[in-house]
Amino acid sequence: MARRLCFALDLVADAELIAEYEHAHAAGRAWPEVTAAIRAKGFLAMEIWRTGDRLFMIAEVADDWPRAIPADLAATDARWEAAMDRFQKPLPHAAPGEKWVAMERIYSLDEQ
Repeated sequence: MARRLCFALDLVADAELIAEYEHAHAAGRAWPEVTAAIRAKGFLAMEIWRTGDRLFMIAEVADDWPRAIPADLAATDARWEAAMDRFQKPLPHAAPGEKWVAMERIYSLDEQ
């Protein structure tokens, strides 16, 4: 059974950098090994949305998420994260070293 998780992250507020970040995430542009690593970790589906310099990630994950991944995929994933660092900035309340901050659901229409 899958579950939904949501995360937030800010981008550096620079229109050129934001455009470059979006280009790196356009269909077919992410490194195939990164996509493989994301799936290997237990992500079943993922979308990233943007407003201004704020990103919002919606992910459907497997029950055993996060899974350990093979060293070669982990190394590629780390290289991708390092390449994305220049575009990203942590949210003000992020823990040291934390990029994507988990969000807490506070409302559900279905539960009303």
